[in-house]
Amino acid sequence: MIEKAEREANQPLFEKKIEDQLDVPLDQLRAEIPQNPEWGVKKNSDGKNVFWYGYKAHLAVGTTSQYILQPLFSSGNLNDGKAAIPLLKGIHERLQLSTLRYETMDAGYDYEPIYTQVHRMEHQSVIAYNRRNEPDPVGFDKHFAPTCFREHSYRYDSFDTKYETLKYTRPKECKDCPLANQGLCQKMYKVKITTESQKIYCTGSRIKSLKTIFKRRTAVERVNAYLKLYFQLNNVRYRTGKRAKVHFDLVTLVYNASKLATDRINASLSNQKQVA
Repeated sequence: MIEKAEREANQPLFEKKIEDQLDVPLDQLRAEIPQNPEWGVKKNSDGKNVFWYGYKAHLAVGTTSQYILQPLFSSGNLNDGKAAIPLLKGIHERLQLSTLRYETMDAGYDYEPIYTQVHRMEHQSVIAYNRRNEPDPVGFDKHFAPTCFREHSYRYDSFDTKYETLKYTRPKECKDCPLANQGLCQKMYKVKITTESQKIYCTGSRIKSLKTIFKRRTAVERVNAYLKLYFQLNNVRYRTGKRAKVHFDLVTLVYNASKLATDRINASLSNQKQVA
């Protein structure tokens, strides 16, 4: 056991568990990201594995503006979940965006440390649930809404930002339930998200109000497609990570500059139309 602990402690940072990144400074995280070409794998739209040799681009994108807020370059085999905390810390420490409130990601980022990092930023997570091999949560339904004694789901009511508490009300099925008069069915149920899983906050009954936000996540896919199709990001042929990273940095810089120029031209044309 001691040898195993020592071996794990001496592993490179990005080979350790994701939670080991939480208290590491951003500069150190960035410095230790692996950048040598490696074999990568991902599932395509048909559910089949696609392999490639080289690198991987990780992007944090403003879903409304479609600007790249934080780019990250890594070896092709780096798990997406291990790139999330460096991206999130970069947004938090390097950008001053008072309008930014939500961090939305797909199921590949459904890890407890990522919820923790978002919570430390005082933002809200909207992350797709990845069931993996986890057992059903005790006392909650499959959507993480609390259940009564007879396993009816409580209904989401509101969220108290001051105490970070979710409030649920009694299920409709319990209206005439005899257990309600025996104290076995609570009229109101509260869940404090700092002590319960962060998943409860962004799933379950609240998902109806967050579906619109989650759909905006496709902005990342659009920006990825633009970079590959128009900016040659899908045509990186360098054998060394340093040269490939320069290529990647230039591509993201030119994309943002082009987007800014386009937005300013469109704004100018719009103002001219209004004056006319």
